[in-house]
Amino acid sequence: MIRVLIVGTGVMAHDHAKAFAAMGDVTIVAGVDPNVERLAAFTSAFGIPNGFASVEDAIVWGAFDAASNVTPDAIHHRTTLPLLTAGKHVLCEKPLATNHHDAIEMARAAMAAGVVNMVNLTYRNVPALIQASQLVQAGQIGEVRHFEASYLQSWLTQDAWGDWRSEDAWLWRLSQAHGSMGVLGDVGVHILDFTTYAAGSDPDRVSCRLKTFDKADAGQIAGYSLDANDSVAMHLSLRNGAIGVIHASRFASGHINDLHLRLYGTKGGLDVRFAGWESQLLICTGDNLRSANWTAVDPEPVIPNFRRFIDAIKTGQPVSPDFARGAALQHVLDMAVASDKAGACDQII
Repeated sequence: MIRVLIVGTGVMAHDHAKAFAAMGDVTIVAGVDPNVERLAAFTSAFGIPNGFASVEDAIVWGAFDAASNVTPDAIHHRTTLPLLTAGKHVLCEKPLATNHHDAIEMARAAMAAGVVNMVNLTYRNVPALIQASQLVQAGQIGEVRHFEASYLQSWLTQDAWGDWRSEDAWLWRLSQAHGSMGVLGDVGVHILDFTTYAAGSDPDRVSCRLKTFDKADAGQIAGYSLDANDSVAMHLSLRNGAIGVIHASRFASGHINDLHLRLYGTKGGLDVRFAGWESQLLICTGDNLRSANWTAVDPEPVIPNFRRFIDAIKTGQPVSPDFARGAALQHVLDMAVASDKAGACDQII
């Protein structure tokens, strides 16, 4: 039985707890949160027997094998490093850190500790994405030449997920002082991984524009300065020679949580769609190229990240996306920020 500690007990922690609680070979043994009331509500809701105010207190107790880190972005670094030093396996929410320096330190610490380490990039759970990656690797569309990718949300224009003006769970994502990298760090990391994983190549250059829109009087609500970016437009070149664009926004009215990726190669194209929590994969190759006829591909089911994390612990095998992948993505995000500050000038990765 794998004993799991959940660090951070906010909204996303409930998703982690539900996933682990559904596994017959996992038991959630404790939660960590300095907010006493929130911790008590969380442990009570999931029947978790122990609660601690800090990671350090939990490590002194020590009766756990792995930790699921669901703290805000800016806290990932300082809460994960002690766990790695203690030899605990760690699943960390994305982005791995808020800068490349911290992310690479975490990746190196995980390697030195010899523990299972994984970044919870949610869309690695999308069957169409995994199938697209396999088709590219198999040469079904030839050499990738061009791509178009987007991650579109609209929670700043409607309240399907709640009222961002009054709920801390959303307000912190709009505030740099609360550790947010804005839409770039929140969903940009997803679409960057989504794109480069499917294309089978990492970026070597990036040019980026970030935009923060006025959303409240003086850009402030309660204790939150609303200064994190709301939209991002990025141009990338990949090491395999492909070029393309990525964009993401929280102002994409009409889209709740939609990802879209088009890959164009020398022998065909792929169209990956994720909307309404369902994925779809289309392909155009061979004789269909002349008529531009796109046909659906039925992807195979995938093993979810949470299950793969636990399986890796049990087998002692590495799992992806790992902290090294998280650090590589963070480097691109840092260069995107640098590009924006330099007037969208190219940055070499």
